[in-house]
Amino acid sequence: MSVPEIQYCPSTLQPGFSTYSPLAQQSLFGSRSKKVSHILQFGPPGKNSVLTREYNEKTKRISISGVQEKYSLRLQKNSLSLTGSGGTHLLKPVPAERIDRVTDIPANEHVSMQIATQVFGIKTAACGMIFFDDGSPAYITRRFDLKPDGSGKYQVEDFATLLSKTPEREGHDFKYNASYLDIAQQIQRHVAASPVVLLDFFRLLVFNYIIGNGDAHLKNFSVMETEQGDFVLSPAYDLLCTALHLDDGVLALHGGLYDGDHYEETYLQYGTYTGSSFLVFAQMAGIHPDLAGKTIDILLRDAPKAKSLVERSFLSEEAKARYMEVFEDRLKSLKIGEGQRPSPLT
Repeated sequence: MSVPEIQYCPSTLQPGFSTYSPLAQQSLFGSRSKKVSHILQFGPPGKNSVLTREYNEKTKRISISGVQEKYSLRLQKNSLSLTGSGGTHLLKPVPAERIDRVTDIPANEHVSMQIATQVFGIKTAACGMIFFDDGSPAYITRRFDLKPDGSGKYQVEDFATLLSKTPEREGHDFKYNASYLDIAQQIQRHVAASPVVLLDFFRLLVFNYIIGNGDAHLKNFSVMETEQGDFVLSPAYDLLCTALHLDDGVLALHGGLYDGDHYEETYLQYGTYTGSSFLVFAQMAGIHPDLAGKTIDILLRDAPKAKSLVERSFLSEEAKARYMEVFEDRLKSLKIGEGQRPSPLT
């Protein structure tokens, strides 16, 4: 495998760049004047025994739903290197598991994150594509929990922790044992500006549905401490179209949107979640129907802009076609019943 010819910024996907653009250098590495290469000076795990041993010794591997692994990188000047501590970035290579289109996983997460932020205005962790010295692709993201002055980390709590879900208590599936309404209720309990954060969560939830992310579990949503000491929804992370690789269902959480969501009128009629389904959820979560409806309207309005990002992405041609097929199918479902907005609860 050889390093691909770069025609678009490997982070923003903007045309006319053969490496990271100045804007990408700023968001991903902290300065527009940085000259961090999109090519790492080492190979992927498993390339040889010496390198594999270095991965194992210097990094802590973290399984994500049994598919992806994370490795810690440290940025020093303009160079990224593996590290066991003090990491500034996380690296996700192509996983070793035998699943469909496995080599597309880094590009899948990358383009999904770019669609979230560039098309739908969702705050996300800075990210990009990066390549090992043999040309194999990986996904890189900048840690968002590090304080800019180097004094430590912001407190970040995922919703598995906030709901006291642990493998010791509930087994391997602990992070799936809840509903999205449970998350909304935790936001109301722990976040001072809950109306704003609830709407941010709603937008992110609908986005995950649109892109076919069937693995948006409790650990993939977090609240994060701010400079003022209060909490907001953290930047989004781990966004990808799992439907490209697995037949893992429509929603990740076993409890669905809320207990009994399958009995919602349009779900019974069409056999899938619709815009009406999400509006009922929003009402139960304490989000005003007009705000929820407007959020869905904006998502539907802006959705066509995603196509150009998918076309410029590092996905294979087959994966691009399948990504858009899933995306457009979910948009059709979202349009069903979207105009039938329930009255506010009294």
